[in-house]
Amino acid sequence: MLETWLITLILAGVIAGLIYCFLTWNLHYWERRGIKQAKSFTLVGSFPSTFSHQRNIAYDIDDIYRAYKDAENFVGVLMMRTPKLLVIDSALVQQIFVKDFQNFHDNEISQTVDEKSDFILANNPFVLTGNKWKERRMEIIPAMTPNRIKAVYPITLEVCQRLIHYIKEQTKRSATEGLDASELFLRYTSEVVSECILGIRANSFNDESSPIYANTKKIFNQTYIFRVYQLLTGFIPAVRNFYKMRFFPKDVEEFFIDLMQRTLDLRRKQNVDRVDFINYMLQLQQKRNISTPEITSHVMSYMTDGFLTTATAITHCLLLLARHQDKQRQLRQEITEHLDEHRNLSFEVLSDLPYLDACLHEALRIFSPILFNKKLCTNSCELVNKNGSILKLQKNDVIMIPAHSLHHDECIYEEPELFKPERFLPENGGLKSYRDRGVLLAFGDGPRVCLGMRFALTQSKAAIAEVVRNFVIKPNPKTRSDNTLTKDSFFGSLEGGVWLDFESINA
Repeated sequence: MLETWLITLILAGVIAGLIYCFLTWNLHYWERRGIKQAKSFTLVGSFPSTFSHQRNIAYDIDDIYRAYKDAENFVGVLMMRTPKLLVIDSALVQQIFVKDFQNFHDNEISQTVDEKSDFILANNPFVLTGNKWKERRMEIIPAMTPNRIKAVYPITLEVCQRLIHYIKEQTKRSATEGLDASELFLRYTSEVVSECILGIRANSFNDESSPIYANTKKIFNQTYIFRVYQLLTGFIPAVRNFYKMRFFPKDVEEFFIDLMQRTLDLRRKQNVDRVDFINYMLQLQQKRNISTPEITSHVMSYMTDGFLTTATAITHCLLLLARHQDKQRQLRQEITEHLDEHRNLSFEVLSDLPYLDACLHEALRIFSPILFNKKLCTNSCELVNKNGSILKLQKNDVIMIPAHSLHHDECIYEEPELFKPERFLPENGGLKSYRDRGVLLAFGDGPRVCLGMRFALTQSKAAIAEVVRNFVIKPNPKTRSDNTLTKDSFFGSLEGGVWLDFESINA
């Protein structure tokens, strides 16, 4: 009996020791590779908020960024047990995105998905790797030329008119409650992207949820799966070898593939030659014999990239304008001075309004759509630290780029928490001065910059201009007055939501 008890005790001790070694093995990983490592803890690694949800993980990253930025170009961190390299020098960030692109060609998400688990996401250019990414990018780039965006711009203006009508109707129903801006502009982006990309009206400005709007929303209701999967793979990276995540629910995938097939069939039947996205997709399908699921993955690249991120950009730009009535008035004046005889902004004028462009990019800086990027080292290479020491990176090392921290660094942006669109005006150096330094990363940078950037900017500017010239916008009391990021989102959005009041100018 005593012998059995002793054997059990020894086995329990061995198992406990193995678990302890497993949990603590990487706690000093980067120090063993010769560089500084941020304070890390068993289980949670360098980012406690991943588990606690006390605040957005971007704030954990920012604490490390500020602690090391004066002395280091990069610092080692742990995502649970998984080592990653946090790059904190802006010049080095740009080098990774642009100059040394061949060494950091792919995004880390490529390791977590494949065609068997999620065909649509696996074929998104953001996820594709190597030559597949290059081929797909070359296929998609011609679909979003300025001429094609201009061709569908009249559709965008029509959707904007329906948006204004919808706001007026909703305001009558809830005059004191304010409108949920995130929901409002999700409806707008669902409508405008569906019409411009698919050539189909989504009917999103109805009280009853349309199938397109409902299925598109369902995609982004899956973000908790990403969080759980991130925790699991951060703790046990080997999980990726036998299980890949699904971002697009199976029923949503089937819905859009069927919708895409019906859309293509209808366009063929109509035999109409238009300079739009669907016509380009038809030509591409015929030229390269691409399947409908592959065409759907092309289309969904723009649907997903343009739906939530564009809505978030519009929402927070209008929030910041609502908080600053003087800047709202200045923007309204710029817009009204450039209306044509039909009381519209032409595509060319909309694209070139300096203050509108500055307001949108300032909002994208403060509430960056992507708070941080994770790049994959695709070729062994070397990075030089501030003290001249060299870190030899190995293939598959993961690089974290702290976009939110760069956007809120007072050494780069004076009074970074303040809404100051003037910093992006041409007379102050404009966007180029920040992009050239690698410190404005709302759409990424380098060869893998967001493919839908032009389209997203056009749709955002059109909605902002139309709303500002029709309404005086004010923050509803339900909306907080600071810029605190929501705890559970990978996107830069305000904690508690954005509720706005709209007072019709022409009432």
